Amino acid sequence: MLSLGLAIRAFYPANAISNDTNIATDALFTTTFINTKGKTQNLKQYQGNIIVLNFWATWCLPCREEMPELTQLHQKYQHKNVVVLGIALDELNLVQEFLQSSPVSYPIYVAANPEMDLSDQLGNDKSVLPYTVIIDANGQVIKTYFGRITKSLLETAINSLLLQ
Repeated sequence: MLSLGLAIRAFYPANAISNDTNIATDALFTTTFINTKGKTQNLKQYQGNIIVLNFWATWCLPCREEMPELTQLHQKYQHKNVVVLGIALDELNLVQEFLQSSPVSYPIYVAANPEMDLSDQLGNDKSVLPYTVIIDANGQVIKTYFGRITKSLLETAINSLLLQ
């Protein structure tokens, strides 16, 4: 599976951006997820925040490469109504094992219902990982990013939302 992650990176360079803002986010706040402790939750608790939503998998090298920057972003902005969330499209036990050796500071969830690919509903029409979605405090998708992202790229989007 690692080769698939490398192939995705080759076809989708960092920062491939979509500005489609007509994406409904209702499913994000009603879909059930499993946290890293195995408890079922939904993400309704994050409504009203600016959300950096990152879809990833343990086998995806570009996903793993961007996680330290997502951690830094979360730590810098968590007190400014901004939350970074990771949604693993992977098995819970693999996510737990990965996070033991590569901890992050932001909440990680595992898709509890793999038949429903939320990333597709949120604009990932290319089935790319990593895939990152910026959602404003009103629940509107502002930007989507195919492939590896950087902290500075995300900060530009977040800072423009914080100025509004």
